[in-house]
Amino acid sequence: MTRRTAIQVFTYGIVCVAILLVPTFVDDAFILNKYGRYLVLGILALALSLSWGYTGILNLGQAVSFGLGSYCMAMALKLRTIPVHTGKAGLPDFMVWNNVTELPWFWSPFHSLTFAIFAGIAIPVLAAATLGWFVFKGRVAGVYVAIITLAWLVVVNLLIIDQQRYTGGFNGITDLAQLELFGFEFDAYGSSSFYLIGIILTVCLFFCLAVTKSKAGLIFQAIRDHEDRVRYFGYDVADFKIFAFSVSAAIAGVAGMLYTVVMEFASPTFLGVPLSLSVVIWVAVGGRGSLLGATLGAVFVTGIQGALSESETFLETWTLVMGFIFVMVVLFLPKGLAGAAEKILDRFVEPAAAKRGAE
Repeated sequence: MTRRTAIQVFTYGIVCVAILLVPTFVDDAFILNKYGRYLVLGILALALSLSWGYTGILNLGQAVSFGLGSYCMAMALKLRTIPVHTGKAGLPDFMVWNNVTELPWFWSPFHSLTFAIFAGIAIPVLAAATLGWFVFKGRVAGVYVAIITLAWLVVVNLLIIDQQRYTGGFNGITDLAQLELFGFEFDAYGSSSFYLIGIILTVCLFFCLAVTKSKAGLIFQAIRDHEDRVRYFGYDVADFKIFAFSVSAAIAGVAGMLYTVVMEFASPTFLGVPLSLSVVIWVAVGGRGSLLGATLGAVFVTGIQGALSESETFLETWTLVMGFIFVMVVLFLPKGLAGAAEKILDRFVEPAAAKRGAE
């Protein structure tokens, strides 16, 4: 393990421990739930950082995987609600309102929470791998990938809204039961859900760090920097891109499931263009070349956005303030906050270590 990798592992560990200690100091259930939402969005930004920052795939449809994961969890929790929120034979209320008389076949497996969790990862991965096969095997690259993924997002979003009988349409899927695993209930406003999010965030961070340090991760970065040169060395660039695209989708699907747990509903806005574009901004602010930077960038931006939008002083102008922050970051911190931190590290820590080594 190199010295830089050791510093990364140590930093990631410190941040994750700090996150897990938050419930110790926060007693307000609403604030704890809000912090949990920010962390989930951090996981979503982490997913994009892996595909964009390390592989050079600008996915403007990242919300597709997020939304599919969210709906998979919502379907399972909806089927577990108390009878007042379901119709005859346990039908979800929105199906009753739309004159559906029998539970659709694709809803039935979601009686199993295990299947729902598996589907929340597998369906985004399958969708991403299928789209990636057509795109990357066809050697589509650059801005065209961004356009295709954005169009893919719009299509899926419209499909979810159009199938109101089975998805709840614009209203989404609401009135969900609490997540229960191994006999333990995860209250959306309790510390249990926050710890669940914190632990999964930790696992995802270190998993992605391991991927980037592996041979595949080095090839990802080589593809980002010079795709043709990697192809000349005999590697199948398309396969590596599909793999990175799919892993990113899996992590986004996990984030989507967690978001349903803390929000207690699933909505087509989770598959909306505004959210997908926001993720790109979060990653750019945090630093797309840093997994931890992208994660904290999402927490930082959404936290400031939440604070400003809830403030009486900035109630009408908070969007202008956020726009100013984004412009300043683009102009003066092209590598994001993580890039600035790395520059400081290189300027002060590395020379000090070299001096000690010389002595």
